[in-house]
Amino acid sequence: MKHARTFVRRRAVLAGGFAVVVAAAAGITATAFAGSSAAAFGDDFEDGNSSGWSKSGGSWAVVADGTSVLRQSDAGSALARQFAGDSGWTDYTLTASVKAVSLTGTGAAAGIAARAGGAHQFDRLVLAPGVARLEEVRGSAVTVLGSVALSSAASGWHTLRLDVVGKTVSGFVDQVPVGSGATTLTSGRIGLLTSSAAAAFDDISVNGLTSVPSNASPSATTASPSVSPSATTASPSISPSATATAWPTPTGTTTLTATKTVSGTFDGGNGEFIGGGDLGDGGQDEGQDPLFELADGATLANVVIGAPAADGVHCKGSCTLRNVWWLDVGEDAATFKGTSASQTMTVVGGGAMHASDKVFQHNGPGTFIIENFQAADIGKLYRSCGNCSKQFARHVEVSGVTVTAPLKTLVGINPNLGDTATITGATIVGGTAKNVCALFTGVTGGEPTQTSNVPDGVACVATGITLK
Repeated sequence: MKHARTFVRRRAVLAGGFAVVVAAAAGITATAFAGSSAAAFGDDFEDGNSSGWSKSGGSWAVVADGTSVLRQSDAGSALARQFAGDSGWTDYTLTASVKAVSLTGTGAAAGIAARAGGAHQFDRLVLAPGVARLEEVRGSAVTVLGSVALSSAASGWHTLRLDVVGKTVSGFVDQVPVGSGATTLTSGRIGLLTSSAAAAFDDISVNGLTSVPSNASPSATTASPSVSPSATTASPSISPSATATAWPTPTGTTTLTATKTVSGTFDGGNGEFIGGGDLGDGGQDEGQDPLFELADGATLANVVIGAPAADGVHCKGSCTLRNVWWLDVGEDAATFKGTSASQTMTVVGGGAMHASDKVFQHNGPGTFIIENFQAADIGKLYRSCGNCSKQFARHVEVSGVTVTAPLKTLVGINPNLGDTATITGATIVGGTAKNVCALFTGVTGGEPTQTSNVPDGVACVATGITLK
């Protein structure tokens, strides 16, 4: 959300199905790449201008609001638009920080648009008085695809996200799902918009989506927008990772309103599972219930976990997760619990996207094995609990993984508690040596202290690391 982080201009290229993120110079970026029809776009207006955007109505200017933002100040304008990007863009995710400056009256709205084919044809996600709405606009026809109550819509910064992929559009406000529905639009530019409102916009970013079926929650996959490459854009050459594989096509969607317990083996047949009821609020709070709880010795296989994902999967002892995919990680993707030092949690294949904190959380003792896994846009791939009330020596073994930045670290461990990490054959796309291993002083209360952000060769041993 705006003012909660520093926005870095980004460019993305297709690499192993995910986006490679690289810092770019100040100013707008929109780049197509060799070897594919991929592109990415970003603007935080820190260059002091709105170059690259085309205006349609309203009074727009880059102004100071803590940092530079683009503001539309004419609350009397019925239709104010700014468009950017390429009319050939098809499947992508658009994210922006939006703050309503004036949002009163029944027709007032401020938000973002995707697949814009003109000033009156687009999919949009808007803030309106007391609500956020996902809509498709085709001329004078406006179809509401979803809405969620939002008492703070008229105040403060909100993070809006639109995912358009195939025939589906989905919207999120502050990571909470607003709705998802069928779209008749197939391609188009991005837009910022107000209707009888004044608003400020910042931290605009576009990254592509790989093929996610229309019955999935297409809120995940950060790869590269499908565009018609411009002759004026640059074409860096980055080879795809050999270990990344295609995401499965879900065979159907099941809503879980209560935790599903698994003993023995549960094969989901590549079906998608999402949370509903108490599991469906889309929050990031600690202590949520999981979608799946695995008994000691259980196996979960061929499952796609969509959004909302609650607290993903809990493992109560030794367990195996085989080809499990998280389209949009909730609080954590999976948590290893249990009480035995000899227990092992094994993750083989699969992938995860959009984890603001951790993908895998290790709370109990034992060994956590992660093999041939892929992830993108995450905080940490693995974290040994830094402040559990009861601590243990924990061990993690990582091999054959591919992770695409943004990324804080592959693993985080507490050497003072006896933790160890062995990493072999890991590819980090868009990362550095400081994204491999973080060492902490673990505690039983309060917050752990980080002591290092590189492998020490003792508690954390890393070999075969490829940086791209």
